[in-house]
Amino acid sequence: MISVPVLRSLGYDAVHLHEEGLERLEDQAILAKAREENRVLLTHDLDFSELVAAGGARLPSVIVFRLRNMRPDNVNRYLLHIIEHDREALMKGAIVSVTEGRVRVRALPLRAPGSAPGSVTK
Repeated sequence: MISVPVLRSLGYDAVHLHEEGLERLEDQAILAKAREENRVLLTHDLDFSELVAAGGARLPSVIVFRLRNMRPDNVNRYLLHIIEHDREALMKGAIVSVTEGRVRVRALPLRAPGSAPGSVTK
């Protein structure tokens, strides 16, 4: 993802799995690595948010980009907005879904329908 250099320029310790030769890791192993290294996972693959939600864990946080326009400048614009406005939620544990004009933040662990609220739509 082209967001890595942008995050690094802001002082974040960002890595891409490809840089570490790990692009073929199974999804569960990627989540475990992110959890162990206290990282936020950026993806366009819905499987990660589903795995985190089903696992009942608080971390790692996952940002899922579901944009029609996935050009790096557009993705990074949303990413910078999320960092500015939702950093605390990401540190505590959240699934962030990003679509055109909408950022939805759901606190982890997710609760069953009808239980305490854990989502905020912006």
